[in-house]
Amino acid sequence: MSTTRTRRRAVLAGVVVAALVTGVAVTVNAQAATNPAPQLAATPTVAPPSYPGPGVVTGDIGAHDPTMVKTPSGTYIVAHTGDNIALKTSTDRTAFRNAGSVFPNGASWTTAYTGGSRNLWAPDISYHNGRYWLYYSASTFGSNRSAIFLATSTTGASGSWTNQGLVIESQTSDNFNAIDPNLLVDSSGNWWLAFGSFWSGNKMVALNSSTGKRSDSTIRSISGRNGGAIEAPFVFKHGSYYYQWVSFDRCCAGASSTYRIMVGRSTSPTGPFVDRNGTNMNSGGGTQVLAGHGSIHGPGHQAVLADTDAEVLVYHYYTNSGAANLGINLIGYDSAGWPFVY
Repeated sequence: MSTTRTRRRAVLAGVVVAALVTGVAVTVNAQAATNPAPQLAATPTVAPPSYPGPGVVTGDIGAHDPTMVKTPSGTYIVAHTGDNIALKTSTDRTAFRNAGSVFPNGASWTTAYTGGSRNLWAPDISYHNGRYWLYYSASTFGSNRSAIFLATSTTGASGSWTNQGLVIESQTSDNFNAIDPNLLVDSSGNWWLAFGSFWSGNKMVALNSSTGKRSDSTIRSISGRNGGAIEAPFVFKHGSYYYQWVSFDRCCAGASSTYRIMVGRSTSPTGPFVDRNGTNMNSGGGTQVLAGHGSIHGPGHQAVLADTDAEVLVYHYYTNSGAANLGINLIGYDSAGWPFVY
């Protein structure tokens, strides 16, 4: 991941949200509190002529490397990079509030990787089998002496999480970096963990679905740029394909960040993933979905959430002042099955 390493990302939805779709304003209306996700009249199949701005979000929206889950009750939990892993909640995917941290009493088991810092990176939150599963990273900037840990909770609330221990680590002698985790449960019920940042690219390991820990020693390569800037793989199933979303280029430089969101796809959860032109993502392939535009700088560290109105892209971006904010857009697919945001 070179000395210019990276990290963090941004949000959409709303009580009433206007989204530009091929020059036409599409109105999104919030449902009642019992089913708060907004409903779309129709999902577009043609990308807008230019990148849309992030959808309307309010309240506590400062975030780096956000990930979002919808609870069985219909509320939302966001986890993101911060001291002891920061949490936010929302009832409508628009207004967010601070919800404390995953480990309010600290996470002493991570400090060997963080140099004593409480700042933990790039969590991945999901809900399976009646529990919330949280994979998270411990490292220092520019180093691949890193680790990914797992915590679980039955409520997702601050202080309710039990650390389940180490999942995978990397040493300075390794050619990969164990950060930026993402859990995939494939259509056959198999569990996989995608992860990675710089070095030889992004990787994937098989997990035991009962424990959430590794089930074998194989490390699979799923995307890379021959040592170039790539990280934060997120693999999501839509239709017949598994789409691998990644971030290219430079994060963590405020308004100078050049992060951009790319995608490729495969019929297998482990690849090979190719972009729209057929280029393998292990050979630098990737189709651009979102990049900086206007006052939106360095959008990246993306996650995808399937909601009742649409699939949702969650990421962070930087403002002109350099602040990192939560960004959300909705995802559409064109006639060839390639995603775009609106």
